[in-house]
Amino acid sequence: MAVELVPDDVRQFIIDKIDSVAELEGLLLLSRNPETNWTLEALAQRLYTSQQQTEDVLSHLYSLGFVAIEDGRTPVYRYHTSSPAMAQIVDRVAETYSKYLVPVTNLIHSKPQTKVQQFADAFNLRKRRDK
Repeated sequence: MAVELVPDDVRQFIIDKIDSVAELEGLLLLSRNPETNWTLEALAQRLYTSQQQTEDVLSHLYSLGFVAIEDGRTPVYRYHTSSPAMAQIVDRVAETYSKYLVPVTNLIHSKPQTKVQQFADAFNLRKRRDK
């Protein structure tokens, strides 16, 4: 299977941290432009996603320590990592994604349920129990 082309450390990072291709694309766009301050609208346009989906992506990346937010009249977002090791794995993910786009996207799509789906399912399970 082509997923074997993805190095182990990159595979583990994606499994542990990335829940969608939009999240990966957002992380890589930000990391390629670390000095750029992005508005939500500009990122949504570049990622070809809705502003709501982009906001969700940014929120997730912020929780992982990859995004800095500068509050103001219009908040801006930029790439930020908490350590050189995290920056290095992001660089390795970018390199791997540029070479093996299909295996990386297949890996993301083949992941077990995402945290978001598990959260939603918890509500469905609770609703079923309440009946």
